[in-house]
Amino acid sequence: MKADVVLGLQWGDEGKGKIVDVLTPSYNIIARFQGGPNAGHSLEFDHKKFVLHTIPSGIFRDNVVNLIGNGVVIDPVILLDEINAIRDFGVDVAGRLLISKKAHLILPTHRIIDAASEASKGKTKIGSTLKGIGPAYMDKTGRNGLRVGDVLSPLFPERYRALKAKHVEFLKQFDFDCQIDDYEKQWLNSIEALKQFTFVESEYALNECLNSNHKILAEGAQGSLLDIDFGSYPYVTSSNTICAGVCTGLGLAPGKIGEVMGVFKAYCTRVGGGPFPTELNDETGENIRQVGHEFGATTGRPRRTGWLDLVALKYAVMLSGVTQLLMTKADVLDDFDTIKVAVAYRIKGEEVHQFPFEINEPVEPVYKEFKGWKKPLSGLRSEEELPFELMTYVRFIEKETGVPVKIISVGPNRDQTIIR
Repeated sequence: MKADVVLGLQWGDEGKGKIVDVLTPSYNIIARFQGGPNAGHSLEFDHKKFVLHTIPSGIFRDNVVNLIGNGVVIDPVILLDEINAIRDFGVDVAGRLLISKKAHLILPTHRIIDAASEASKGKTKIGSTLKGIGPAYMDKTGRNGLRVGDVLSPLFPERYRALKAKHVEFLKQFDFDCQIDDYEKQWLNSIEALKQFTFVESEYALNECLNSNHKILAEGAQGSLLDIDFGSYPYVTSSNTICAGVCTGLGLAPGKIGEVMGVFKAYCTRVGGGPFPTELNDETGENIRQVGHEFGATTGRPRRTGWLDLVALKYAVMLSGVTQLLMTKADVLDDFDTIKVAVAYRIKGEEVHQFPFEINEPVEPVYKEFKGWKKPLSGLRSEEELPFELMTYVRFIEKETGVPVKIISVGPNRDQTIIR
């Protein structure tokens, strides 16, 4: 048995949460492999909307185990708030949730470092969510971090104080308010509350599950173009968001990876700073934003909007060996007469078809135009009902990427999902 994967192929916010929720009944375990509470995975069903930040998106399904992997960084306060909110809807979270002992903790001082560092950058801000994620990953790679399993040690208070002192010393270089007393008290109380959950050696647990023919779905956060190595650096996140991150974020060998399902919007969005070749700073872009409700699930910030970028999409497909494409938000483009797709970039007068190292420099997209379908999609439930113009658009994407589009989402609810 091999583990399947769901990834975002753009700059995040592709609709991974909904897709994972739809796919979950076919799996025994949903395992989140990277990122932190900067994620905002939105799910809608039974006329309710839920936003998950740390917990995998299979938590609302019966008889499914949800695991927070070692590649995730956890803020105990945010995680406990999320657990309590889910419990209010009658979900037995403790019975469905496992947490890797090797997942790193976000300390209160990590949040202060994040805010101070971002403020010091002025106009060169990267658009951090200020959740402390980057500094937590810095401590992880710097071999200073605290992990979930450490909270069970009698030496944990001492180790926490030592790392906090190191952070306070580091913060002296910034003219920034470093008061954390209230949040620290809440953080320490949350640590105690989390001890009621099951902490596991997740790499062993997952490999044993595969050996027992249990089906695992690995869930990513953010998007491939925010990958720390291959994204639009430095406007990226602090972890590997591509398929390779599954191996390090869960402890699975490359040969244990099965289907790689890449989620993409029928258009593009981005939150925060950084390059965005197909961005629309006009009425069309604002129309997409309003119709698509393009505001951050975690931050509430308006998302930047633009046409689909096939140069970037093909790059993401290549990096992760994507075997299936899953298109979301096709319904947002219902009323457009013309839909554009970037098929190349023009850089310094030269047409290029690869996602360039120089992506932060001026890039002019080269577009191909398609006729809009001018038909509401949200009530459709089968492939046969989909308009010819939409399928022309879909088949062009399949031809260009070499990967089949297996799902077309026509709305935010579970049942607004067409599986081809």
